[in-house]
Amino acid sequence: MTSEYRIDDMRSEAFSRKREEILHRISQAGSIGISGHRNPDGDCIGACLAMQTYIQEHFPGKKTTVFLDSISDKFRYLQGADRIRQFKKEGETFDLYLALDCSDPDRIHHYKNYFLGADNRICIDHHMTNEGFGDICLVVPEASSTCEILFYLMGEEGISLPCAEALYTGIVHDTGVFAHTNTGRMTMEAAGALLEKGVNSEEIIDGSFYRRTYIQAQILGRALMESIMVLDGRMIFSRIRRKEMKFYGVDASDMDGIIDQLRLIEKVDCALFLYELEDGSFKASLRSSDRVDVSKIARTFGGGGHVKAAGCTIVGEVRDIVMNIAREVELQLEDPAKEDDD
Repeated sequence: MTSEYRIDDMRSEAFSRKREEILHRISQAGSIGISGHRNPDGDCIGACLAMQTYIQEHFPGKKTTVFLDSISDKFRYLQGADRIRQFKKEGETFDLYLALDCSDPDRIHHYKNYFLGADNRICIDHHMTNEGFGDICLVVPEASSTCEILFYLMGEEGISLPCAEALYTGIVHDTGVFAHTNTGRMTMEAAGALLEKGVNSEEIIDGSFYRRTYIQAQILGRALMESIMVLDGRMIFSRIRRKEMKFYGVDASDMDGIIDQLRLIEKVDCALFLYELEDGSFKASLRSSDRVDVSKIARTFGGGGHVKAAGCTIVGEVRDIVMNIAREVELQLEDPAKEDDD
């Protein structure tokens, strides 16, 4: 991997060179695997399916396979969603493997060995905690989403409507429908160009971002009802255990959006949401205001993400997990340098 993996300007010569290098590797590969991070969100799903669609349209004859954990039904409108694979085949290998929206190889989870065993490995990501991995790595921390990076990598003219729908979905989800501070000029320019491809913005935003099933609304209500304020109301947390997930008949994909609702509560500087995984560990999602850099906290516990949105997987009792994270939050809130920045 070249040392210049992190690029701040997607209109630069450095980005253009990286783009050509990635497209050349794709053109030379016969079999291509694509994965995102575990418990995929809208940006991860959109990026993987957009890339598969783009390759199939511009590099015919390539065998492309997307491997992801089970996705929410609300993303089934995307082309290729019905062909996402969860199972692996013994001895299966790929000429090229793309890790999209992954800050480190462990985040590829079940499909990490596919990535490591491929002849060529490419990482495309926007997480600031990404330290670079693979033979080619393109990280743009200033981008709102991996789908925004892919828009400029693919080029507006080469993007079809199905590809545009996947890219728009990813941008919408990682920007909170353009409400988060990661939304910039290039984000809006990309979104506008995708709309001109014929993307139905209202349908995608309502259907994949806002609309919930009755059961999803119930589990959200339970999480809010049982939430607890700590640090004099500056932090809030809630948790959902496996037995509760089984009672409601929900899985990880139904947890989407709970952390964002917790973050909106008045005077809260940091929100934490935990849900129990099958092995007894907890998936921790963190959201914050300007006063707390949750990416630093997530890294402390083996995870990663962005300044205001991050996550990790933690083993332990809920009480201990909350106390340990609260301690890290409190240290940042008490840091005089944080106060001076306001």
